[in-house]
Amino acid sequence: MTVTRFALTGDVMLGRGVAEALASRAIPHPWGDVLPVMQSQEAVLVNLECALTRETERWRDGQEKAFYFAGDPSAGELLRLARVRFAALANNHAGDFGAKGLLETVATLDGVGIAHAGAGADLAAASAPARFDVGGVRFAVVAFSDHPIAWAASDSDPGIHFFSPSDSAEYFRPVARALAEARRGADFVVFSSHWGPNMRMHPPAHFRRFARRVIDSGADLFWGHSAHVVQGIELWEGKPILYDAGDFVDDYAVDPELRNDLSALFLVELADGAVRRLDLLPVQIRERQVWVARGAERALFVKRMAELCAELGSKLVDRAEPGSVSLELEPGGAR
Repeated sequence: MTVTRFALTGDVMLGRGVAEALASRAIPHPWGDVLPVMQSQEAVLVNLECALTRETERWRDGQEKAFYFAGDPSAGELLRLARVRFAALANNHAGDFGAKGLLETVATLDGVGIAHAGAGADLAAASAPARFDVGGVRFAVVAFSDHPIAWAASDSDPGIHFFSPSDSAEYFRPVARALAEARRGADFVVFSSHWGPNMRMHPPAHFRRFARRVIDSGADLFWGHSAHVVQGIELWEGKPILYDAGDFVDDYAVDPELRNDLSALFLVELADGAVRRLDLLPVQIRERQVWVARGAERALFVKRMAELCAELGSKLVDRAEPGSVSLELEPGGAR
């Protein structure tokens, strides 16, 4: 039996205050005391919630965004330090500094050997699955974002892999095509989705229908992000749907009720290419770094996450502080 271990995170934002701290050498890296756990994995997959570029011209196109995030390209080495093997680029910050910034991000990741999907020089590049091996398992990852539509890649223009998260035949057709292409030659397919409004604890009903259809269409794991808070995990046909992985590292203001500073490192164990175990290591963002959550913060996250998962028919099993929280994987999945 072949056992493979990898990790998933939510949004990794290495710009603004995080970039300032790194430039001032105030902190050696953004990974806090979670770094050893990340390095113990065979691979880490992240949503890169910023451009990695020295481009200073912001994207506007007649409108102003509320936030623009850019990390220095040297941060690519920080990703590699944490064993990041894949970065999702289909999101609402990859294009903050226009086509030049987006393409420099792609080149930066290529330069440090980190696979990526979801954005590129044209639609063919943005929609292509990323392919890489993890412990002898052939991975393929496709990445989509439902905003902003102004950044959608075309046959001749750079941009992101845009979609409308609907299970209707018209809107699901490009998703089905992407999954079919990813499935060819892959042992394990991950679907990355940057979707929905910010600061929401529950996925809407049509998101749940869409995610289930993605699993039915060939994905082995659904990996959502964008809400800035962790949502519940559902099991469908025994395969995990992470509706939203929350934030992993950033410099954002913290909502005192939603507690967007609390999330998890999602630790996945495969046996012969199928998910055998899913653990959540609770983490907390403090001072532009990510740390293992302890005490009251850990308890709050575990209690909330257990409730959110129960609403979706799945069950968390807690362990002793400061261990991880296990999601029970039942054959056939919850319905």
